[in-house]
Formats: sequence, C-alpha cells, structure tokens
Amino acid sequence: MSKRILIVLSERGYWGEELVGPVEAFDARGYRVTFATANGARARALPPSLDPEYIDPPLGRSVTTRDMARRAAELDASARLDNPLSLSELIPERPYYSSLNHLRELEAYHRDLARAAGDLVASFDGLVLVGGSGPIVDMANNERLHELVLAFAAADRPILAECYGVAVLAFARDLETRASILWGKHVTGHPKEYDYKDGTGFLGADFNFGPPPYPLEYILRDATGPDGAFHGNVGRETSVIVDFPFITARSTPDSVPAGELMVEVLESGLRRYGW
Repeated sequence: MSKRILIVLSERGYWGEELVGPVEAFDARGYRVTFATANGARARALPPSLDPEYIDPPLGRSVTTRDMARRAAELDASARLDNPLSLSELIPERPYYSSLNHLRELEAYHRDLARAAGDLVASFDGLVLVGGSGPIVDMANNERLHELVLAFAAADRPILAECYGVAVLAFARDLETRASILWGKHVTGHPKEYDYKDGTGFLGADFNFGPPPYPLEYILRDATGPDGAFHGNVGRETSVIVDFPFITARSTPDSVPAGELMVEVLESGLRRYGW
C-alpha cells in the first residue's frame, strides 16, 4: 500500500520550492498526498518564490532557478491544491478558561480531540509543514496544528518542517509541562543571518511588515534546550537535519533533499542525519 502524506500550507503564502521539493519526492514514490490549511482556504505561493529574477536580500542572489520557478508555478496553478482540508473543521478548539462551564467543556474537548487526532494519524503516514513567511501568521501559533503535531509525534510518525514552518514544532507543547517537543532534539531552521531586515511579505497584507516578527533561530535554540541543538549551517549550501521523528529544513534549497530524506525515513527507517 502506498504511503499517505498530509501537507499543511499557509493561507498567507507559502514558498514555491518548499512545496515542490517534498511533493516531487512523494510523487516519484507513488505516495498519496493530501493538503490542508488553517481554515480550508486554497493556499497560494508567495509571488517572489515564482520569480527567478527576484534577489533574496540576505543572500544577495536569486534563490529560484527558472526551472524551479516553472515547476512551482505549475503546481501552484494546478487543481491539486483546490479544496484542502480545514484544520478548523477537523480539530476542535480548546475552550477559554473563562468559559462558564469550563470543566465540562474541557472534558468534551479532550474527547473530541482524541477522536479527531486519532483519525488523522490513522489516515496518514507522515506530516509536512511547508515554509515561507505565511506560516508566521497562521501556522506558528495555531493550537489546532500544535495538537496535530503532538499526535503525530506521539504515534512516531515522521514530521517534516521547512523554514518558518519549523516554528510550529517549537511551539507545540503539552500544556501540563509547557516544554517544547523539540527539547533535547537537533534541528535546523531559518538562521538569523538569513532573516530579512525589511520587506517580509504575506498574502493579503497591503503594508511592509519589515523584518520577521520573531527570530526563529533564537526560539529554536531555546526550544531544544541544553541537550539538543540548533544547526544553522551558515555558509553551507544546504542544511537538513533528521532527529526522528523530525526532519527539519533550513530554507529554500533544502526542500529537495528534505523530501528525499523523508522518503528514506519512511522506507528505510532513517532516524539520524546531518549532525
């Protein structure tokens, strides 16, 4: 039976190559891919990610080849991304502690969550969190997505996170302990050197957001704790870390090897790579 992969995309814009890399690796193996977004809206690629002439300010060069721009544009325009699953419809929302009947509502929430998360974990062999600037808005602090990540991790299902999608892992926490599931793990992600100083963009925003609202590297260094580590690998062309069940990818050029490594994790039992 072919593997089944759930890919979560931002409704505020994903980076084209960071979707192409994993999807092409999965397609080559005959995997079945399903897409999801926060509220079921169709995801769209960030325009700079489809433009081979766009110069990435931190790197001072284009990060998208003409061939990759074409492949990303074709996937972005395809019907494959139509009608994604809605996390807001699939996964219940934790009640406010100020609700009038909080105890009963919390009990119902945990029952519904166990059923919903269990159904999703049973339906998919792996989870992918695609990067870009959009995840800063609707994925990083999405409690429903956190619960999905916690469920996949508890079931020992691999989770691939790219670029700012790695922030989801840092913030996915059991509310009893408040410790990140990355505690003691080795990860990579967007390093400080790669962050924009100005012009971070989101679909649907008509103003200059400036730099990213948080430095992901610092969050990941804190989330992994003294027994884990953040690996920026600045100066190296690619950076992908496997510390099972997590596969983390730094940025755009890491999406192709990240997809290939996810396949290796699923088919060959790879549990450690890159550190």
